[in-house]
Amino acid sequence: MTDNVLERRLTFDIKIDDNPFTFSDPIVTGEQILQKAKLFPTDEHLLFQELEDGQLEEIRPDESVDLRRAGREQFITFKSDRSFRVVLDGRKFEWGLPFITGLQLKRLAGVDPNSYGVWLAQRVGDDRLIGNKEKVDLQGDGTERFFTGIDTTTEGAGAVVLPPEDREYLVNQGIAFDEVVEGGSKAIVLKGWSLPPSRFDACAADILILLPPAYPDCAPDMFYLMPWVRLAASQRYPNAADQPHAFGGKSWQRWSRHNDAWRPGVDGIWTMLRRIERALEIAA
Repeated sequence: MTDNVLERRLTFDIKIDDNPFTFSDPIVTGEQILQKAKLFPTDEHLLFQELEDGQLEEIRPDESVDLRRAGREQFITFKSDRSFRVVLDGRKFEWGLPFITGLQLKRLAGVDPNSYGVWLAQRVGDDRLIGNKEKVDLQGDGTERFFTGIDTTTEGAGAVVLPPEDREYLVNQGIAFDEVVEGGSKAIVLKGWSLPPSRFDACAADILILLPPAYPDCAPDMFYLMPWVRLAASQRYPNAADQPHAFGGKSWQRWSRHNDAWRPGVDGIWTMLRRIERALEIAA
């Protein structure tokens, strides 16, 4: 039996949108794949082939695909008249697919996919780490927000918890800070923050800011000082600043200050710093 006769008798199994289909010809066009899936009119659909590294390769209707190539049997389609918006590291992107992979997000962000991670910001619970091949559905309500950072699982100082624009702001302002993860809680510590002159019994303190899981869509609430400070004039603790909070092996002075006026997409760490400055200025 010749190779040509054998090849004509072979079938080639593929999946289109996770549904199984079979072709008898090893070479097919994008148009034939769409027709096999009964996606008509075919010119209103886009076709992508999933690659082993998590990337997606668009297949034009007249473009040929070799089904004999191992690891390239998965195809995905979607209507061509839709687009989706994502916010990645504070920047807005229009995306043509109803889903996006972790690898595609890293390439959009322009980061090294081997050393950086990408997270989906969650309004409830911890932010979700997205694997390179993992797909995130963008068809839900609202705009999905993602951020990248050095991929580390080490707790303590040296973690990456801030969005890039927040980190850039602190660096540009010459503000010394540590990013910290402890027991699932994310925080930053402002190092040696100058206090208002003559107002307290110390001239500087470290300031702890705990970041909620959905930050920066949600506001940080209170802040914490180390060492504890008293008002210089009365030698008493300021109002609502006399309770401890344990973090990082230390007992911090909790300043119970709340904020309901937070604007997602506008406010950031700079907003929290202004709130802290004002709270320290008017402490009584």
